[in-house]
Amino acid sequence: MEGINSIRDIAVEGKRVFVRVDFNVPLDPNGHVADNTRIVAALPTIRYLLEHGAKVVLASHLGRPKGQRNPKYSLRPVAEALATLLNQPVLFLEDCIGSEVEDSISEMAENSVVLLENLRFHAEEEANDENFSKALAKLADVYVNDAFGTAHRAHASTAGMVPYVSEKAVGFLIEKELEFLEGKVNHPERPFCVVLGGAKVSDKIGVIESVLDKADRVLIGGAMAYTFALAQGRSVGNSRVEPDYIELAKSLLEKAKAKNVDLQLPIDTVVTNKVDFDGRTLGELKIAEGVIEDGWEGVDIGPKTAEKYADFIRNSKTVLWNGPVGIFEIEASAQGSYKIAHAMAACEGTTIVGGGDCVKAIHQSGCADEITFLSTGGGASLQLLEGKPLPGLEALKTRTSL
Repeated sequence: MEGINSIRDIAVEGKRVFVRVDFNVPLDPNGHVADNTRIVAALPTIRYLLEHGAKVVLASHLGRPKGQRNPKYSLRPVAEALATLLNQPVLFLEDCIGSEVEDSISEMAENSVVLLENLRFHAEEEANDENFSKALAKLADVYVNDAFGTAHRAHASTAGMVPYVSEKAVGFLIEKELEFLEGKVNHPERPFCVVLGGAKVSDKIGVIESVLDKADRVLIGGAMAYTFALAQGRSVGNSRVEPDYIELAKSLLEKAKAKNVDLQLPIDTVVTNKVDFDGRTLGELKIAEGVIEDGWEGVDIGPKTAEKYADFIRNSKTVLWNGPVGIFEIEASAQGSYKIAHAMAACEGTTIVGGGDCVKAIHQSGCADEITFLSTGGGASLQLLEGKPLPGLEALKTRTSL
């Protein structure tokens, strides 16, 4: 957080505080909020600002309206859900820029909240348009980013408007993300174990290279394990692989050895002769050890691997998990991910789950409440773990250019 203010560092009383939140929540068929997790995650920042006399202006996107006004993606239901959670009125504005919006905000009382309409009803939001950025900045005396899930996007509300607001800071949600994904990962209590899954080595190259400088042990699962198996000269049948990344996988195995990092690959695999992803079913199942025969594909780590990985996890002081180790969306191939989740829940050290599908797998396993920290960002958490700058955070370091 070097060079970035926390909201604790700024006097907000009587000021219009524009907070970029992540209210991109699922709605049910009746247009009501189906899962309020992201709204709840923003409450500590919102409540803090209200307690300190701010005029709170909340802004978010919802879905992909493609720059068009679409009632299906209106944030109105979110305003209603938020009002219930805060136990106070939330004024919903029909747009996010313009004179009517400016007038409504200028009339706000201290300790009150407004929610702007979906930012992405304007194509200029994702285009990071300068005039749109300035129009948003007109609504703010203070800018606060608390939307970690969009911090890797250089949009008008996450980056473009920030230089035009004199005071800027992160909220408590992003502060916590940085504490765990930077602080605890870069300075872990040891032994530090990293579990990496997911479909593609290509998606995780940066993360793998980054953690090889920090971890004591790396446990590989998911479909990317089959590319590593090919790099070791093992047959993987019809499993999903990335032939173009076999040489890279070889070099990563060599790097791990050179850095004295214990990089583990599955010793057994759950395989099937048919995957119907849409129907959420698998064909015949069996356990393959060593090689996978033609006509069969790996869909999960096997029971011996799951037990071995679980032992490593339980005996670690810091554990980071990014990416499911099997096709967790299908119950029969979710067991490896569940075993990892239960081992993390049993670990007495710090346990961190790095966003996206992994968080869904943790929730499915019933272990979410026993994990030290669940990241709210998919792409943003990956980028942070790779050590790459996030535009939404970099913007907070910029000089004011009013």
